[in-house]
Amino acid sequence: MKDIHSDIMVVSAIGAAVLAADNTPAAIDLRGYNAAEIVLAIGIGGITFDATNKIEFKVTHSDDDSTYTAVELKDVLGVASVGSGGIVKALIAAHAAAAAYRFGYVGGKRYVKILADFSGTHGTGTPIAALVLKGYGYNQPEANQA
Repeated sequence: MKDIHSDIMVVSAIGAAVLAADNTPAAIDLRGYNAAEIVLAIGIGGITFDATNKIEFKVTHSDDDSTYTAVELKDVLGVASVGSGGIVKALIAAHAAAAAYRFGYVGGKRYVKILADFSGTHGTGTPIAALVLKGYGYNQPEANQA
């Protein structure tokens, strides 16, 4: 079995919680790493999503942690398209089962942020978490996080 444990560091971008409104995105610093993977863990939808009552996951990036711009298709792996504002995943239909989604970030900027952007009415929250796996770090092996 190959060792991936020594090659990655995990950072919480959206702490696991039941959300019914936008999170405040944390800046994830990628300095010292040559790769990043974004992982979204989404539980059963608190509502039946539609074009009005939805959650859009937006990724932005920055060189200076001050001016953020939306990622484009060339910055993200694993998606067919990126929507306006950096949308990499949109919940616009029933989400009846918990699922995980992953996206490779190759944009080359130092910082990334992930926003769960809620639109419409969300009387019941949806369980959400987002992680960033930082890989190919300059200092190997990575420290344990247990």
